[in-house]
Amino acid sequence: MHRIGGDGEVEVLIAHPGGPFWARKDAGAWTIPKGLANGDEDLEAAARREFTEETGAAAPQELTDLGVVVQRAGKRVHAFAGEGDLDPATVVSNLVPVQWPPRSGRTIEVPEIDRVSWVSLDEARRLLNPAQAALIVRLADHLKTGDR
Repeated sequence: MHRIGGDGEVEVLIAHPGGPFWARKDAGAWTIPKGLANGDEDLEAAARREFTEETGAAAPQELTDLGVVVQRAGKRVHAFAGEGDLDPATVVSNLVPVQWPPRSGRTIEVPEIDRVSWVSLDEARRLLNPAQAALIVRLADHLKTGDR
């Protein structure tokens, strides 16, 4: 999700993963709200579903396909962007099971994301998982064409 901030500059909504593993990680740990498509689920439909699961809010009506990036471990992320607004204080994420401590056999439930934040494009490139930073460049290019 992106919006025009109070200073007239583009801001993007990014999410911080929940759980003890991510608790003290910042730069490079943030992500766009994302998840897995179910079977042969349409990718835009999956993006809408995942956005709602992770934030408790509906995705923007109109979405732009930003394409695919491949993260370091090989995970493929197909992203969509849309203009909208969301109060970070209202975000309620779904819970996911996590084995903690690692290899303990004990499972705890944690929010998939523990917080979201509106940040500038430059700040998003700094905070996001490095592969996902390319999506911010694609979004900026898309917005420059006047296709908002």
